[in-house]
Amino acid sequence: MKTHQNFTIFYLLYKGKIKREIYKGGFMVNSKYAPLLESFTFPNGIQLKNKIVMAPMTNFSSNPDGTVTDAEVKYYARRSGGVGMVITACTYVTANGKGFHGEFGADSDEMIPSLRKLATSIKEQGAKAILQIFHGGRQVPPQLAPNGDVVSASAIPAEGEGKPVPRELSDEEIQMIIRAFGEVTRRAIEAGYDGVEIHGANGYLIQQFFSPHSNRREDRWGGSVEKRLTFPLAIVDEVKRVVSENTNDPFIVGYRFSPEEPETPGITMADTLVLIDKLAEKNLDYLHVSLNDFWALPRRGVDDTRSRMEIIQERVGAKVPVIGVGSLYTPDNVLNAFEKSGIPLIALGREIIIDPDWVQKVAEGRESEIVTKIDKSKQEELVVPDPLWQAIIHSPGWFPGVE
Repeated sequence: MKTHQNFTIFYLLYKGKIKREIYKGGFMVNSKYAPLLESFTFPNGIQLKNKIVMAPMTNFSSNPDGTVTDAEVKYYARRSGGVGMVITACTYVTANGKGFHGEFGADSDEMIPSLRKLATSIKEQGAKAILQIFHGGRQVPPQLAPNGDVVSASAIPAEGEGKPVPRELSDEEIQMIIRAFGEVTRRAIEAGYDGVEIHGANGYLIQQFFSPHSNRREDRWGGSVEKRLTFPLAIVDEVKRVVSENTNDPFIVGYRFSPEEPETPGITMADTLVLIDKLAEKNLDYLHVSLNDFWALPRRGVDDTRSRMEIIQERVGAKVPVIGVGSLYTPDNVLNAFEKSGIPLIALGREIIIDPDWVQKVAEGRESEIVTKIDKSKQEELVVPDPLWQAIIHSPGWFPGVE
């Protein structure tokens, strides 16, 4: 049978019935999973080879000076051969935004060679490389903040024992951080990335400005939900401005957000609908929802029995592509998410750490061989840096297979 780079459909007679099979790259693929492997084109024209994305996950494995280690490069390269796009772990835009030990940085031009090394390792395997950019805000450990100066929108600590009381940022400092997001975007362009993802999720600084829990300001940066949007939208505008001034080539700009917060006061689904309505007007290439469970229901703010993901897709999916995520370990899980939610892209995080060949196995018709629990005897085979591996095996409940 003749094979083509794109799908070629064969109808094979089998026991008197027509059985549809799809061939890609010489491999027979169960046609049931063909939607996972279809290409996807962003509004700016950049095309992904399939609809599966590697989700951003902190790996704790960079050098103390913020440069990328060889172990990280190998970790990403091992996982970049199957997925259409890789979103890196978050990288800090200013020195006081470093949120984790072993996090890589982008806060100066001296980091460009390090950033380029990682982008190259991803792109050489056939995936698009997206740099996730962030500031940790009040989540920054005091020992990582210069002079222990932890900052946020307001002097309100995160909930939990022993959390530091952050210093409220001045207007001038806020504007400096906005410019820093732009500068990191320029460095990402120079380092060869295909795009950046603005990390407005998981309780970090951008979310802290949007949240009524962490933002108690009464100036132009806080107050009403519209004023709490000022900082996130200013960062989007700055990133877009820098892209337009520094490259003529298509460059992806995405935005990640967490739909709700458990705190009271905190972000509700009603707040998030305001946020995504505004983001959908910004000509972004995608919105990326941060959830542990794809099918999680809203806590408060909307009278709707559907999942957050379905609500979000219905609200803005016709205006901007949405990336969904959340404990989708098998191809059937992913297919069900695609079909029921209408979301066009799915990100896999823990799933791709557990089985770096997840996509290849689907493409080769070996989906039954996909591993869905971490094998604690296979660190070397899985090419997982030791700091991340230690975090995995000593964090019961984080990964399937670790009790």
